[in-house]
Amino acid sequence: MRADSAKAAYTAFLSYNHRDVRAARGLQRRLESYRLPKGAMRSDGGRRLGPIFRDRDELPAAADLSEAVKQALSRSAALVVLCSPHAAASPWVDKEIRLFRVLHPDRPILAAIIEGEPEEAFPPALRDGGEPLAADLRREGDGVRLGTLKIIAGLAGIGLDRLVQRDAQRRVRRVTAVTLALLLVMLAFLALSIAALQAQREAERQRAEAEGIIEFMLTDLRERLRSVGRLDALTVVNDRAMNYYRDQGDLDDLPDDSLERRARILQAMGEDDIARGSLPAARRKFEEAHRTTTALLDDDPQRSEWIFVHAQSEFWIGQVDQLSGQADAALRHYRAYLHWARELFRYQPHAARSFTEMGYALSNIASVQWESKNDHDDAIRNYAKSLYWFQRAQQADPGSLNIRMEVAERHARLADVHFDRRDFRASEQHRLEQLRLLEPLRREDPQNGDIAYDTLVATRSLARIAFETGETAKAVRLLRDARSQSSALRQRDPENQNWFEQHLRLLMDAAEVARARHQGAEVHRLVDQARRIMHDASPTAAADPAFRATSIRRLDAIAQSNDRASAKGE
Repeated sequence: MRADSAKAAYTAFLSYNHRDVRAARGLQRRLESYRLPKGAMRSDGGRRLGPIFRDRDELPAAADLSEAVKQALSRSAALVVLCSPHAAASPWVDKEIRLFRVLHPDRPILAAIIEGEPEEAFPPALRDGGEPLAADLRREGDGVRLGTLKIIAGLAGIGLDRLVQRDAQRRVRRVTAVTLALLLVMLAFLALSIAALQAQREAERQRAEAEGIIEFMLTDLRERLRSVGRLDALTVVNDRAMNYYRDQGDLDDLPDDSLERRARILQAMGEDDIARGSLPAARRKFEEAHRTTTALLDDDPQRSEWIFVHAQSEFWIGQVDQLSGQADAALRHYRAYLHWARELFRYQPHAARSFTEMGYALSNIASVQWESKNDHDDAIRNYAKSLYWFQRAQQADPGSLNIRMEVAERHARLADVHFDRRDFRASEQHRLEQLRLLEPLRREDPQNGDIAYDTLVATRSLARIAFETGETAKAVRLLRDARSQSSALRQRDPENQNWFEQHLRLLMDAAEVARARHQGAEVHRLVDQARRIMHDASPTAAADPAFRATSIRRLDAIAQSNDRASAKGE
């Protein structure tokens, strides 16, 4: 710093015209805030230039303005003149320059051009001693930064090169600091992004793992539990799977794959409700699944998985309608099922699943045509078409146990229609073919409840054919075999509605055969056993009221017929 600056109250007096007040304020702020190099510090150790006096703003109202200006000028170490055409025309600026020269002839006067050329911006007092050195703050001149540095160099008494170099270093440090700060922010953001990504991946991994378990529960585990008749275990499995999706919160936030899997769980739960005879509960689940699969299909109508799962929704609602005696409603859903099966075949023409879906759809339609419409010809025609599609599926996937079972089942359906139209020869041929196809499956999987149940039904059907054709001894032998199979099944799962119904039908069939053989005591024993089973059965196993009512009427008819025969001495 200059030596005389240490004795002055102000580092500089800033003289300007009031029209240039904004430029004056900006220059004052830049001068007062500038940090000096270490070698140019103030005597008190300060790194700032010190206060800059700005006239008019800081002068109090006084009677003698010239005296007030003189005091301010006398206490300033330098004079900085803000030069412009306005300043050049201002008598006050001119007087301040002249007075400062009188008071401090040895102190510097610095000019700062903010507007106009020097000859039109300098006040007359500046030009009297020749054109002074000036800092040109105009954009086309030194510019604000370099021009300010020139004034600071003049006030501090240090070389401009040193200030420029230091300013450049400072700017480099500032840019470096800002760059480092931005880099740190970017690194922090990157770290947070990586952490968020890892958290997201972990959440996705956990979801994938959980849904992989659910997929296992819906497929392999479910098939194993069904094969051994464990409906109670299936209920626990289904409930746990549904609880997982309840814990996920809003269903709208679930990805489509999760919604599809949840719909399949609802379908599985509804299927188990049917097995327990609870049709209203089954319908509620199937309709909820149908709403979900409809929405999925609306979003992506060409995705084969959505087509498949929606076809199942149509099938299951149709199944409940058929079991509830609503044949026309069932046919509507079964025909919708056939439509989606054809769509699946269109998108996957070589897949075994496409063939099986065609087979199921035609078989369902045939069942309504036969059971509710008494249309044997159309039923046989559609069952034969269904058999064709399942045979194609077996060719595409010869190792599939389920497809091989379904091929055998088509023979069972054809046998039933032929039996109903009293073509016992054709019916027997289809039942024998069914048993021939089931036999290797029983050897491969002796604990499979579905195979055991189908074998039981086929054996009972052959017994009925034998009874209808007058071969009662053969019927007795077949019924004894079937009852043994049924008892073994019921020990596995007493709650299974289908197994319960077959067991009761076998007892009634055996009672009718005994009645035909004039074995009154055996008839009474079998009727009493059937009634006792119905009385002791759990509400779940005997849940179908229609079957229960039909069974009671049939047992009453057998008992009454036996009583009449006994009364006649037969």
